[in-house]
Amino acid sequence: MQLKTVVKAGVVMTVAFFAIESIRTSYSPRHASPAALATRAALQVPVQGPTDKPAFAFKGFQIQPLARFAIDAKVLSREDYYLGREAELAPMDLALGWKRMAEPAVYRQLDITQGRRWYFYRWRDAPPIPVQEIVESSANMHLIPANAAVEKTLRKAREGASLRITGQLVQATDASGWRWTSSLSRADSGADSCELVFVESAQVQD
Repeated sequence: MQLKTVVKAGVVMTVAFFAIESIRTSYSPRHASPAALATRAALQVPVQGPTDKPAFAFKGFQIQPLARFAIDAKVLSREDYYLGREAELAPMDLALGWKRMAEPAVYRQLDITQGRRWYFYRWRDAPPIPVQEIVESSANMHLIPANAAVEKTLRKAREGASLRITGQLVQATDASGWRWTSSLSRADSGADSCELVFVESAQVQD
């Protein structure tokens, strides 16, 4: 009887092990759906690092790279621009959110708008997360498409889409002395806090 009991216990433990392993692997990253992977990617923090890329001419402007930049984020809002010197260089702004600001349950509690190259948010009674967290996990970004293919991809980015871009944070100047400089911090707000991004690659997933 003792031997039968041991055998039965062994069978039960083996079945339990494979059942648990099946559940675990079904939720592992390599088995996750593209949508789940995109959601996790949207929660990441933007990556910024030093760059050795030299200054270059682009559409009549001089572009000085300041830092390498990559971000996976949710599109909170977009605004296209058609008039003025800035529009010639960066024809669109995207308000982007990452970490908790990439969660629909959070950003949908905010009234988000854009205008005049600014990004605005309001809430009804209380902010869904601390205000400083909103500041540090969202931003209005002025996007300079590196080429026609990148611009075509960026124009597909609508509210709620997952977006991945890589490129350079830059300073743009022209012969008149005009200057447009990117922020290099995710913790600032107000004037001069937006990122000016020369976008070298872009991927959009609805």
